[in-house]
Amino acid sequence: MLALSCAGHAARSAQAADARLAHAFRNPAEGGWIYVHLEGSPAAIGFQHGYLLPKEIEDSKNAIELSTTHEVKHTWAEIREVAETVFWPKVPEEYRQELEGMADGLKAHGSRLDVVDLVAMNAYMEFPYYYDEAKKREAKGVPSTVGEHCSAFIATGAYTKDGRIVIGHNNWSDYLSGSRWDIIFDIAPASGHHLIMDGMPGLIHSGDDFGINDAGILITETTIGNFHGFDRNGVPEFVRARKAMQYSESIDDFARIMEDGNNGGYANTWLVGDRKRNEIGRLELGLKNVTLERTKDGYFVGSNFPINPKLTAEETDFPSDPNTPNRVRHRRWDQLMAEYKGRIDVEAGKKFETDHYDVITKEIDPNERTLCGHIDKSSRGLKPWQDPYGPAGAVEAKVADAGMAERMSFTAGSGHPCGTEFHAAEFLKAHPEYAWQAPLLQDLKANPWIVVSAKTAAETAAMTSR
Repeated sequence: MLALSCAGHAARSAQAADARLAHAFRNPAEGGWIYVHLEGSPAAIGFQHGYLLPKEIEDSKNAIELSTTHEVKHTWAEIREVAETVFWPKVPEEYRQELEGMADGLKAHGSRLDVVDLVAMNAYMEFPYYYDEAKKREAKGVPSTVGEHCSAFIATGAYTKDGRIVIGHNNWSDYLSGSRWDIIFDIAPASGHHLIMDGMPGLIHSGDDFGINDAGILITETTIGNFHGFDRNGVPEFVRARKAMQYSESIDDFARIMEDGNNGGYANTWLVGDRKRNEIGRLELGLKNVTLERTKDGYFVGSNFPINPKLTAEETDFPSDPNTPNRVRHRRWDQLMAEYKGRIDVEAGKKFETDHYDVITKEIDPNERTLCGHIDKSSRGLKPWQDPYGPAGAVEAKVADAGMAERMSFTAGSGHPCGTEFHAAEFLKAHPEYAWQAPLLQDLKANPWIVVSAKTAAETAAMTSR
């Protein structure tokens, strides 16, 4: 068992002064991950989050601000205004209390971040959709500028070694923000289900959306490439994603929650598993077109590739070129699923999520066309999201099977678990066009995979009573 960190001791010493910290703790970093246990009412969970991760949240906000303002060409003040007027009014009371509690936890350490900053951070992946739609209203025919992220799979039945569910995901982000995706959140809320997910400091949702709850639901996703469309009257995606992870008890539950108030922001192809029914599903959630498929014997994969032809035609600017990176990665997924049929397990999933085989060149060549993405090594970049040699790609990965899900556990690789490291100083020297990132761009190490698990009530009591 991991030892408690200084922050964990600080939380315990503060219990007498603030009961909100009674069941919370953080462990020191292992394998690049910081483990944080949050428990209780929404306000208490938020306070614990802000209190235990103040420096990390401040750092995360700075990285998100630099990345997002550059991407959408708007100032943080303008982004805050949208967060306050468009997103905040649609946040339900439960998550308002959690965000306000987080602001209070930060304030206890002297932070000047407020709840509007936290809303903007949580919605940062939705701002490109908001501003993209605004541009389209101003000038018809403007192509989508929304980025593309992630490689994921879910399989069961004849495709897996034991006939039960296996799920995996790697997170494609710019390295500026993605290097901060280093938290394992173990959350035991007063209502809904106990859940464990990866995430960024300051986010109440996973963000890249890999998580498991104790009702037997496994969740991940990949974005829909070249998507356009946004409903400013809808419910923020970050709210729906957190609610679905916390309250879903079936694939139907998940789809219903994600569709309810859908605003089109951060449009994804969701891969969902129900381990109790040994059933998997794919929810392609456009703004106008929604498709839910399910099976107890098969697989679904994600590589930012739209499936529904109607959605593709009406809601994306997806290119027809068969050799676009998304299509190439999709072909690689199909190859791997066929090759490993009947043998897919956690170890196979780790191989998939760190795969560097380029279907075009038929070589091992990490780039924007491989399942484990390394856009920083590509002279082509990944348009419209990243220019040539853009410092972006897979920044971490997770895999779980049904047995692990029963134990609320998964295996996680932080940084570049494929073994290929990124060195910021070396990169910036070779590519001075990205000097604007220099103040905050970090190295990405090749960390080992580790197994993380949610704590039971007894384990939490033991950890917080020492």
